[in-house]
Amino acid sequence: MYAKLVFRNAKRSVKDYLVYIVTMTICVTLFYAFLSISSSYYSPDIGSEYDFTLLSDGMKIAICMITLLLLFLIRFVNHYMLRQKQKEFAVQFIMGMEQKTIGRIFFAETLIMGMFSILIGIFCGVFCSQFITAMLLTAYGKPYEISWTLFPDTVLLTVVFFVASFFVVGIFNTRTIQKTKIIDMLSAEKENEPELKKSRFISVVVVLFEVFTVWGLITGIQKVWFYYDPRFAFSVQLMFWENILFPLLTLLWSIFCIIRKKKRECFIAGLLICSVLNAFTAASVAALTNKYYLPLGGGTLNQYLLFVLIDLLFFICAFIYLTSGLIVAWKEKSPEHRYHEEALFFFGQITSKLNTTSNTMAVICITLALAIFMFVAAPILTGWSSGYLDIRSMYDVQVYSKYNDVYEEENLPRDSYEIITDFLTEHKIDTDYDCTFNLYLPEKDDFHNRQKYDFPIVAISLSDYNTIREMLGYEQIILGKDEFTTQWKTIATEEERDSFLKEHTSIMTDAGELTLSEQSYYEDPIGETAYNSYTDILYVLPDSICEKLLPVIKNRYITTEENISYENARELEKLFTEEYPEQAENGVMYGIRFSTLQRDSTIANNFVLRAAMIYGAVVLMIICLTVLSLQQLLDAGQYKYRFSVLRKLGVEEKHIGKLILQQLSVWFGLPIITAIIVAAIVIAYFIQTISAEISAYIGFGAVMLQIGATMGILAILLICYFISTWIIFRRSVNP
Repeated sequence: MYAKLVFRNAKRSVKDYLVYIVTMTICVTLFYAFLSISSSYYSPDIGSEYDFTLLSDGMKIAICMITLLLLFLIRFVNHYMLRQKQKEFAVQFIMGMEQKTIGRIFFAETLIMGMFSILIGIFCGVFCSQFITAMLLTAYGKPYEISWTLFPDTVLLTVVFFVASFFVVGIFNTRTIQKTKIIDMLSAEKENEPELKKSRFISVVVVLFEVFTVWGLITGIQKVWFYYDPRFAFSVQLMFWENILFPLLTLLWSIFCIIRKKKRECFIAGLLICSVLNAFTAASVAALTNKYYLPLGGGTLNQYLLFVLIDLLFFICAFIYLTSGLIVAWKEKSPEHRYHEEALFFFGQITSKLNTTSNTMAVICITLALAIFMFVAAPILTGWSSGYLDIRSMYDVQVYSKYNDVYEEENLPRDSYEIITDFLTEHKIDTDYDCTFNLYLPEKDDFHNRQKYDFPIVAISLSDYNTIREMLGYEQIILGKDEFTTQWKTIATEEERDSFLKEHTSIMTDAGELTLSEQSYYEDPIGETAYNSYTDILYVLPDSICEKLLPVIKNRYITTEENISYENARELEKLFTEEYPEQAENGVMYGIRFSTLQRDSTIANNFVLRAAMIYGAVVLMIICLTVLSLQQLLDAGQYKYRFSVLRKLGVEEKHIGKLILQQLSVWFGLPIITAIIVAAIVIAYFIQTISAEISAYIGFGAVMLQIGATMGILAILLICYFISTWIIFRRSVNP
């Protein structure tokens, strides 16, 4: 009998669970699709130079951790379904059914809906996994062919994960039903939301913001005490003092409002303005530190980035709260708007749920802003890493050294790294090019110059430079007897290059003075290990000049006819590290890089990062939109009587539809528009901070394309949820 009751209730409640089913189906689809590439039955043809284990394990951990967020969604939906079915539970209890049994029936009902979603989701996931596989093989540069495969272990993991989630939430639901009194169940539909003034949400937020403001003021005073110098540029001096002035202004405003007993809205509005000023000055710390090489350190930068985050979070909460209060004030102070047509009813609908939306909308707004940022940041970070990979791994084998901790000339590296030659010969690995070369100091007196960001620029001989260019397929260059030219890193800006060349039309060396060649610079990438520490430029000098200079760095670049296998690269790396430790006793630092190992780890990490961030962003967006949608659908049931009164008063269905559209527009529009504005500010700051890296490794066109794609995905999800909610809402309030 109970089984029939469960299935009857499930069939009757399909409309109530519709949004939940759609949402869970999408989540299961994404979960299976992303996790399918970690299956033990999944064996893509990516070549012997790659190890797929790192990517597979990373994907499994990342996707499972992100999917834990769905526990919140499942719990939230079940909480609202409990509220909606309170009267039904009360009737069952009055008919003699135990509350424990009622709880089990409700759990079985939600489990049926969940299993239905899992079944459809896995079916859709098989199709969606083809896109993930295509993205994976594209990352490895391999061709893609469609293959429809159902992976048993991934199916089992998907079912176990979601069923376990349903059971965990079901236990809490059963306990909730057992503890609820029958009188509370019968009167649940008649309960109103708490009044706005009783909410402690904004009070807690204000207290936390004040605490962090005090921390920011103390930090600002400390930085001025330890780091301030009147010789700094005016913008830097302004930054130091503003990080004291604006937090102090925030605290003084709070004291003033308490003494004068200002209204809460006025008090919070002032704090909102202060949070914007604080965020601006805190964000300027990182930008000015990078521009002027301020000695603040990574800990200080992370601290001020935390202050920026706190200010933005408070801005969102305060803005949502003040917007809600503005609606109330508009209603009270504008009779011409309050009594225009059905506006009074509209204000009643909005203000009756302000307390709930002030809390929920702030959380949704923060979550949506995070999701939008993740969508945009994922391709930027992975594109940066991939572009940087092309610079780092331009050679199949790359040996380099550093003299940063060498203080005696006789300890400078002189070896040609013959251990590599022996290994390649033993394993019959043929080479196309093999170049062992020195990097020289133009002036020997610079050997003891070890000041960070002021290391001397090193030089390479013309013959070695041309050999490297030949390895990479570039044209050869020619220099006059007493001429030099320059080679620049890709990350160097045009302004930096032009400024340097204007000031260095000639250089002094231990072999005499050299003048700048007519072709003064080259930008073709040759790898980052060809430069000295903390420098973006390399001098190219005639061989006769380099013979008289002090060699301080010994490098070796090798390209092979075929890619070195992953196993051989690991073995040679181990042998080299044993012979040439990363930090030798004489102070020389050695390193070896293989394009095989670098590409394998970078591609795997990039794919896991990008897939996890995109998957996480989609999950967060779905959670937010689902919460907004379900909240309004429950309101439709609570307000059905109000709409029936409107019809009895003669209000046309056209006007009722307009009222519903206006109401949904407020609930959906307020958090989403706020989230887009905040995310746009954060993304603009993020792009500006790493603009040089974007220009060098990604390109602003690709970034703009990704931002457009993000907005498109958000718009599609929003339209789908908004239209679905609007249709179901109208049907719910119809007689």
